[in-house]
Amino acid sequence: MKTKSTLLAVTAIGLGLTNSTWATNGDFLIGIGPISRALGGTGVAAPQDAISAVFSNPAAMCLSPICAEPQADFSLTFFMPKPEGSISNSRGNFGGESHDMIYPIPALGLSFPIGEGASRWRGGFSIYGVSGLGVNYRQTTLNQPGFFNFGPGGTAPLASGEYTDLAIMKMAPSIAYAVSPELSVGASFHVDYATLDLGQGRKNDFGLGLQLGVVWKPVKDWSFGLTYISPQSTTFDNVAFFDANPTPDSLELEMPHQVAAGIAWTGLDDRLLIELDGRWLNWSNAAGYKDFDWEDEWVIGLGVQYSIIPRKLWLRGGYNYGNNPVKNHSGWNGAFGPGMDMVNVQGKNIPRYYYESFRVIGFPAVVEHHLSLGMGWQINDCLTFNVSWVHAFSNTITESGTDPFGQPTTLSSKLSEDTVDLGLSWRY
Repeated sequence: MKTKSTLLAVTAIGLGLTNSTWATNGDFLIGIGPISRALGGTGVAAPQDAISAVFSNPAAMCLSPICAEPQADFSLTFFMPKPEGSISNSRGNFGGESHDMIYPIPALGLSFPIGEGASRWRGGFSIYGVSGLGVNYRQTTLNQPGFFNFGPGGTAPLASGEYTDLAIMKMAPSIAYAVSPELSVGASFHVDYATLDLGQGRKNDFGLGLQLGVVWKPVKDWSFGLTYISPQSTTFDNVAFFDANPTPDSLELEMPHQVAAGIAWTGLDDRLLIELDGRWLNWSNAAGYKDFDWEDEWVIGLGVQYSIIPRKLWLRGGYNYGNNPVKNHSGWNGAFGPGMDMVNVQGKNIPRYYYESFRVIGFPAVVEHHLSLGMGWQINDCLTFNVSWVHAFSNTITESGTDPFGQPTTLSSKLSEDTVDLGLSWRY
């Protein structure tokens, strides 16, 4: 009963705090917890704690350092994104920095044996913020509702997407089974709680999905992992006005198919760990993302861990690359009038100019390169403290076309990110 109460409390705290934005690989965090993030988001083949085991590959709960005894991991991520947006047209240059904030993102992971003695079964549970994106340009010159004046035809804003806010929290009960000392399989059942605000108030929905994984250790120092995550759909009712109809519109967003593989090597009496992971995210077939023309993303993560004091002090470093999934469009015609270009998004026709500004200004998930550092310190036989820092280097997307008056215009967004993670691992 105490464990259930703790989980409910952490869920409530998490959903309350993660009501704003973060993003890295597309709109997914590169990893969960300070260890995985310090190692470039790796963990498919050899996760080092309960949080990253459940997140990266549930099968690893039976073939990793967390196997011997029950473990709980608590972490808090402080996410600091820096989005900047601009629009240039015949009347000048408009833009600014998104409202600056630090977003706390909590996470909890549990892993424990099922049964007595040398059981082959292991259970797990994790709650974490996994996905999000958004900007707040309400206090900048991008927020001009009556910028384009058509006289008797009314007015139109300078941009759409000047305020967006997507956040997804995930709960993942998991189970793993050791087929043999060298092979383990596992599964996680995903329950997603998602919120979206596009300027008309926050809407929410639940999504469901499944993750399957396998870990194979053919020899002592080598580990191979493979995992698959099913698509997970959420629908936000009355979340925006996409067309001229006064009735608010709904939007379906789907977390995409994901396939990830990893290979890890340990050496120097288990003091050195090197892991290389690859991940494919199928944005081009995911509802919502495909409507705004995202392409598939390929992610590579590399992590290195070295114990400078055996089983006491670890230093970690990593690198993560994921191609920008937001396709670049240029040369489009955003002019209003007879024959104007309209884009159909889930049954709603959006003028081309506002479709492009929503993509570029409202959802600038364009960072690609990440560098990470971290360390771990074993306080005593039960507690280990971990910390990490991740920097996502600045990247820019720029498009050109014509505005509603038919004049040349340029849309641009730039994004960089910094993240600090703190965590405690408790073996009990």
